Amino acid sequence: MSSPEIASLSWGQMKVKGCSTTYKDCKVWPGGSRTWDWRETGTNHSPGVQPADLEEVVKKGVKTVVIGRGMSEALQVPASTVDYLKKHGIDVLVLQTEKAVAEYNALAAQGVRVGGVFHSTC
Repeated sequence: MSSPEIASLSWGQMKVKGCSTTYKDCKVWPGGSRTWDWRETGTNHSPGVQPADLEEVVKKGVKTVVIGRGMSEALQVPASTVDYLKKHGIDVLVLQTEKAVAEYNALAAQGVRVGGVFHSTC
C-alpha cells in the first residue's frame, strides 16, 4: 500500500489524491488520509505538535514522518515529539508546509512508507 500523493496545497486547503475531502490540516499515511483535528489532542501552535498527534500515523508502519509547520512556520515541534519518532525508529523531517508537501510527495513517489501531518495556514 503506497502513501497517497498530496494533489494540491493553498492557504487553508489541501487535497489528497483519491480523496474527495478538502482538508485544512491533514494526516496522511500509506493507504489513507483524514482531517487533523487539533481539538482531539489539545494541540495549539505552542507548544505545538505532540506525540499524540502522530500515534495514528506511527501505527500505520511508516518509516518516515514529514511534519508541515504551516505556511509561516507558526506551528512548533518540540524536541520531545522528534524524540518520540526517533525512539520508534522513524526518520522525521520538520519543514515549512509547502516544502514539507514537496518532500512528502517525492518520498511517496519513490515508494517510501511515508506519513505526515500538515498545517495549511499560519
